[in-house]
Amino acid sequence: MNKYKYVDAQLVGGSRNTGFAASQIHYLTRQILKLTSHLELHPEDYSSQRGLQKLLGKRRRLLIYLADKNTALYTEIVRNLGIRGLKRR
Repeated sequence: MNKYKYVDAQLVGGSRNTGFAASQIHYLTRQILKLTSHLELHPEDYSSQRGLQKLLGKRRRLLIYLADKNTALYTEIVRNLGIRGLKRR
C-alpha cells in the first residue's frame, strides 16, 4: 500500500475513489512509468511492450471520456501528470 500513498496525495480533490476516472488515470500513469523504465533495461521483452501498449490505450480512452465529461479536470490532470493532451481535444 505504500506505493499508492504518493499517488493518493496527488489526486485532484483528494478523491480516493479508485473507480473515479482521474484516479484510474493516475494509477495507470504510474504503471506506465514503471513499465517504461523496465523496457529501457530489457528492450526485447515483447510481452511487456504489449502490456504497455494496452495500458496506454486504456489511459487514452479514460482521457477521452474525462475530456468529454469534465474539461477543467482533464486539463488539470494533464498538467499535473506532465503528459501530453489528446490531439483532437
